[in-house]
Amino acid sequence: MSTQPKTWGIVGGGVLGISLALRLARAGQKVTLIESADHLGGLADAWRLGDLTWDRHYHVTLLSDMWTRGLLRELDLEDQMEWVETKTGFFTDGKLYSLSNSLEFLKFPPLSLLGKLRLGGTIFYASKIGNGRRLEEISVESWLRRWSGKRAFEKLWLPLLRSKLGNSYTKTSALFIWATIARMYAARRSGLKKEMFGYVRGGYAPVMQRFTELLQREGVEILLNQSVRQVRAGAWRTSVVEMKDGNSRTFDNVVLTVPSPVISRLCPDLEIDEKKLFDGVEYQGIVCASVLMKKPLDRFYVTNITDSWVPFTGVIEMTALVDPKEVGGNHLVYLPKYIAPNDPMFERSDDEVREQFVSALERMYPNFRRDDVLAFQVSRVRQVFALPTINYSKRLPPMVTSIPGVFAVNSAHITDGTLNVNETIRLADEAFNTILLRRTKDDRSYEASTQGAAPSTLGAEANRVEVAQR
Repeated sequence: MSTQPKTWGIVGGGVLGISLALRLARAGQKVTLIESADHLGGLADAWRLGDLTWDRHYHVTLLSDMWTRGLLRELDLEDQMEWVETKTGFFTDGKLYSLSNSLEFLKFPPLSLLGKLRLGGTIFYASKIGNGRRLEEISVESWLRRWSGKRAFEKLWLPLLRSKLGNSYTKTSALFIWATIARMYAARRSGLKKEMFGYVRGGYAPVMQRFTELLQREGVEILLNQSVRQVRAGAWRTSVVEMKDGNSRTFDNVVLTVPSPVISRLCPDLEIDEKKLFDGVEYQGIVCASVLMKKPLDRFYVTNITDSWVPFTGVIEMTALVDPKEVGGNHLVYLPKYIAPNDPMFERSDDEVREQFVSALERMYPNFRRDDVLAFQVSRVRQVFALPTINYSKRLPPMVTSIPGVFAVNSAHITDGTLNVNETIRLADEAFNTILLRRTKDDRSYEASTQGAAPSTLGAEANRVEVAQR
């Protein structure tokens, strides 16, 4: 059997794409990474905020995030981790409450003692469910109403669900809340039963720089500023890629890590039923403001918000976790707003978003003044995470498509967790070990292993894909 290395084109240079590129390169393959931006990182990249370089979106590492910690160890960055015990706030009925321990929970005014007991029981019960897949058949609303009661659902859960999912909460499964609770409890079980969060000194900028250097040492070719137009099947054993400048490249296989609806658009040769699966994945987007300030807002890393008039989902005070020295002695706050990809908010200017958000901060925090703001910058991403709708896994698009040699691996395939860096790295491991590793071997052995598999799951196998690029 042939052991000739195969050539791979990976479309998308986010955490998933670069993780797959590293695994394939270390398996002896020739890998080319294709990214539309002028840098790698995707949602985990960094940008300039005033004189500061820091993460474009907020990220945190939990003690239980073993895939992330393993990667940092591999990048020789684990010794750059800082672990901090953080506090949690709740803004409800126009007031800010601390909700960082059991005593504060018992004093929480919006709920009666019975409501608190039922709410706490719901969280504890969810944390004890080892596999939440069966919750995929139940709506998150019906499940939370059943276990927490009407008052706790309408006063607490419903505003939180709407802030993250919008009106799509009505078709979201209970798996969503289970995955969220399970991750937080896993973090507490990994440490001292405290809410210990971690970050890399310098943020994700040094992580992505070190990762890029590692890829280059492993022989991965990195092509930036290249936007893919379409992916088509071609002749036997080759793949042709037309680049932006008109030059052509060849690949044996292509892995698409972009959102599912984008894959549907890029791949006109998908089977009709398969295309419907990719189009059927619904996403939430985000408008996220990074605010650099002279003074802190409060002492909470996360402030959950239940008041509907507040225009953002929550307040993430990064410098309640990160040492302010990391950001020049100032204070960094993220104000995220999760919305549907077609929400009109995506069309608002930075100045409009700034005025709306800053005005809300003035109402929420009596000591805040708008001249405390040193820099304000807005990130907009229309497709951030796939909505875990009811029976979602039964409608999951295949990783091995019907187009010969084309694979689709993206965050929509995270079916038992929430989107974060750790789950993304874990997905890369699973996809490589269960699907892509076989493809690195002789074609005949791969084809033999897929005999009898349903086309909607594995797709027909051939070896040439044409990727035309803008």
